[in-house]
Amino acid sequence: MEIIRLIGILIIVVGFIFKFDTIAVVLIAALVTALVSGISFFEFLSLMGEAFVSNRLVTLFLLTLPMIGIAERAGLRQQAVHILEKISGITAGRLFSIYMVFRELAGTFSIRMQGHTQFVRPLIEPMSQAAAKTKYGEISEKDSERIKARSAATENFGNFFAQNTFVAASGVLLITSTLESLGYAISPVDIVVATVPVALMALVIVIISNILFDRSMQRKYGQVNQDKKEGK
Repeated sequence: MEIIRLIGILIIVVGFIFKFDTIAVVLIAALVTALVSGISFFEFLSLMGEAFVSNRLVTLFLLTLPMIGIAERAGLRQQAVHILEKISGITAGRLFSIYMVFRELAGTFSIRMQGHTQFVRPLIEPMSQAAAKTKYGEISEKDSERIKARSAATENFGNFFAQNTFVAASGVLLITSTLESLGYAISPVDIVVATVPVALMALVIVIISNILFDRSMQRKYGQVNQDKKEGK
């Protein structure tokens, strides 16, 4: 009955279908899988503890949450929006392109940061909304959601495609060690050299996409604003 060890997958599927607490579902699935596989409860706790310690860097973003809360309470978002409103010619697309450049440079210099919690949610997203409203006035809820999505997507693109442009990045070292174990002689520099063109291509594609996004917003709201100015 080796198949019984797959019961954890069934628990996760059922838990997600009925929208139970995600963390609780995953922990229960892991515990049940361990028990049916012959692992005792205390051995399971030991494995969980070792896994948590080995991956403790993943939870470091929790340390930034109090700082972000204090900054927002002190008016960080409002000040960022206020400053952006004074900059003429800025659009949501141009702001995203600037952030994409910044995000890829951060990856190149191995500056690790939790982009969504530290930048996108408290700064980039409200600033992009302010840029759109400053240029076009009130925008539809659908376009507001599109801007939110682009804010998050820009962070994902910049992080994903540029994270291996630093020679000592964890991803580079992992790829190098994996290929070496398979018999391929390769150095971290080779991985970086192969990654840089991909990162540049991603940057160009994102910038072009942002230009097209600005043009679509201009076509949609530019004429409306012009009619308002002319009193139509």
